[in-house]
Amino acid sequence: MRADAGAPEPGDALDALADANRREILRLLGERERAVHELASELPISRPAVSRHLRLLMRTGFVTEERAGTRHIFRLTDAGPQAVQAYLEQLWSDASTRFRMFAENTTPRADDD
Repeated sequence: MRADAGAPEPGDALDALADANRREILRLLGERERAVHELASELPISRPAVSRHLRLLMRTGFVTEERAGTRHIFRLTDAGPQAVQAYLEQLWSDASTRFRMFAENTTPRADDD
């Protein structure tokens, strides 16, 4: 994470999305907030494994936790997806700029007709 803004680094957010279980956790949390045991009941992994995935998703800004008594309720945030979106937009912008520069500086060859 960046120390300045507290936003996740795009690479960290992309790494978080690399795991199918984490993507499924995000999908489930997209439906509604849930406790760890609720998530674990819907996944083919143990509660401790779900907790480990949730900790990583919290570090990368995808998920936030709220305590309600002894329960830990998890919900989606905007920070993780925004980091990925900003990264992809920058990547696309850089690629389109390079393509435009290449196209503007390339002359057609006579035998290309």
